[in-house]
Amino acid sequence: MVKILNRYMEANENLKGAIIGICIRSAISGEILYKYNHNLRLHPASNMKLLTAAAALNVLGEDYTFSTQLQLDGKVKDDKLEGSLFLVGQGDPTLLLKDFEMFAEKLKQQGIQKITGDIIGDDTWYDHERLSRDLVWKDEQYYYGSEVSALTVSPNNDYNTGSVLIRVLPAQIGEKPSISILPNTDYVAITNEAITVKKALEEELVIEREHGVNQITIKGKIAYDSETTEQWMSVWGASEFTLSLFSQVLASQGVVWNGEIKLGQTPSDAAVLFSKKSVPLSDILIPFMKLSNNGIAEMLIKEMGRKCCGEGSWDAGIPVLKEEMTKFGLDMTQLSIKDGSGISHSNLIPANAITQLLYEVQKMNWFPVFLHSLPIAGNEDRIIGGTLQDRMPALSVQAKTGTIEGVSTLSGYLDIPSGEKLIFSIMVNNLLDEEIGKRIEDEIVKLIVGNEQ
Repeated sequence: MVKILNRYMEANENLKGAIIGICIRSAISGEILYKYNHNLRLHPASNMKLLTAAAALNVLGEDYTFSTQLQLDGKVKDDKLEGSLFLVGQGDPTLLLKDFEMFAEKLKQQGIQKITGDIIGDDTWYDHERLSRDLVWKDEQYYYGSEVSALTVSPNNDYNTGSVLIRVLPAQIGEKPSISILPNTDYVAITNEAITVKKALEEELVIEREHGVNQITIKGKIAYDSETTEQWMSVWGASEFTLSLFSQVLASQGVVWNGEIKLGQTPSDAAVLFSKKSVPLSDILIPFMKLSNNGIAEMLIKEMGRKCCGEGSWDAGIPVLKEEMTKFGLDMTQLSIKDGSGISHSNLIPANAITQLLYEVQKMNWFPVFLHSLPIAGNEDRIIGGTLQDRMPALSVQAKTGTIEGVSTLSGYLDIPSGEKLIFSIMVNNLLDEEIGKRIEDEIVKLIVGNEQ
């Protein structure tokens, strides 16, 4: 295997000008079987989520849940709440519009149809630093660069927090396509400048949001016979967006109020009317890892900071992650960790450290949950195959992918014909095309399987 992989690295024209780090270990003994730049620090992209998941399972536990509460600071008399109603977020990344409908129903069950005060959203469980410090400017408009808030909502069960799903459906040739938005909201405004044509290239339809506002523009061309184009776009003001949807649902259910709709902090003497628990962390890890959900990653970092330090921030949470990594034998003096998702180009981790982590986590009682969350190569079911559903269908691979500009990574577990399980990490940086990196990763894995000796 060593000679064949070395020859592959030397002869591969696509690696000229790029940097690759590889480490392969026995999953049984931890012995390093192959190494190539294995101690070279490289950008991990979403392989960073392997560290975040392991730390979260250790710190929070697989049964950990997040809460969202309805609280009130007044008395209920007849059908009236004489006071204000508070929607209190505590970092639940799984809130959906249907949960707000349930909250409205809980109010009606209490006989509350009128509120004399305000509708207030409380997002103070986390700090107000909404965006990762190293986020690339142009990524902020997309769901994978969305704001991180303790009070947030998602369009569907992908749990892309703080975002909306835009659907563009072609019309007749020469006409504007039809546009829909999920959830249906007027919090964002859409300008439709697109046109339906006979033939169009995939990249000819452009969906963009202007920085700092919620104005989304759709322009370019869409073919009349094409399928619906979908794009998740982040919103500006995730907490305000969540509160807007909540008040929209209340109004649709006939609840009226006299005051404002605003963000604020819940008084210490407010009463809890209802508390909704999220699914456990073991279930949250599925969209987090399978679909490589950045929002969940950063919320887990802030939640670890909140639990361990009383502060829901990156400044509090990242040191917690680092401390957990030292328990798995990683030398944190040789690593650079800036976020939980891997979107930062300042993260630096060698392939050796990733395989060290993947070896050590096998000893943890939560390892089955960790392993179950990894994408399974070639499985067409999106919630099982995840980001590997279209890759390496003939191989037994469970691994985490990673992609940011110029970077492609793949790390996980591999079964070989002898029956042995291997741990591997392949990290390719300085790419001009990330798709080339994915092909290189797949080719290397195939070489490992075909030349295991």
